[in-house]
Amino acid sequence: MTATFETQRAALADVVAIPVTPFAEDGTVDPATYRALLRRLLDGGITTLTPNGNTGEFYALDPAERRLVTELTIEEAGERAHILVGVGHDVPTAVASARHARELGASMVMVHQPVHPYVSQGGWVDYHRAIAEAVPELGVVPYIRNAQLTGARLADLADACPNVIGVKYAVPDASKFAAFARDAGLDRFVWVAGLAEPYAPSYFSAGATGFTSGLVNVAPAVSLNMIEALRSGDYPGAMKVWEQIRRFEELRAANGSANNVTVVKEALASLGLCRREVRPPSKPLPESERAEVAAIAAGWSI
Repeated sequence: MTATFETQRAALADVVAIPVTPFAEDGTVDPATYRALLRRLLDGGITTLTPNGNTGEFYALDPAERRLVTELTIEEAGERAHILVGVGHDVPTAVASARHARELGASMVMVHQPVHPYVSQGGWVDYHRAIAEAVPELGVVPYIRNAQLTGARLADLADACPNVIGVKYAVPDASKFAAFARDAGLDRFVWVAGLAEPYAPSYFSAGATGFTSGLVNVAPAVSLNMIEALRSGDYPGAMKVWEQIRRFEELRAANGSANNVTVVKEALASLGLCRREVRPPSKPLPESERAEVAAIAAGWSI
């Protein structure tokens, strides 16, 4: 493994922030506000960013907007952060996005779960292999939400593509994660808890060393407090943070995560940091629910 991949692996064993994509009054991406939100994350101590993640409304952005978000992130972060660019859709689109990220200087790509009603395990390997082989210089991180996928298939992918270095695992089952990681190779990959702070303690106990976060947009210090506790093995301390963010994450997870991004943007709007608008199929919170989110955000040490 190259020194570059070691640097990338270290970057994944951290709070992997998923920035929101703010929209202007006319509904377009708001570059100035996006840059300001990135600076807030960077100034708050965040060093790994994932533009075009689900909290960034990846599937609601058009190709030009996804390229813009990538460009803005890399320009604003400079040398201050490692960039893990979200790519996906059909194979040619994902490959083009990965190559675009490479040209701009990103060091890694995260491959979104294939959106297709019929995903075979062999086809999952083929999909990721086509993307990974197109950008052998980049670290590749599959985003796994498929509970049927086996660890052996991930091992097959990495046998063919040594640049597959980490995994964002987002199946809500800590026991399944523990088995999957060991079947694939616990020490072979960096395991990122892909369901963020609520699952981080249980996933860290089973071998994860990083976690993704959308909450970090609102309160970077809260997310950093959790990973510091987990790194030191202070699970009671981590659970104190868990209790602190519990209600916020319950609101995001309700009704099949219908308001996952909505709640984050509502919190940011309550702090005057961006507009609350999200794109369909998401929807802004009704007036009756906004006060609770604002109170939670105000109660954190921002």
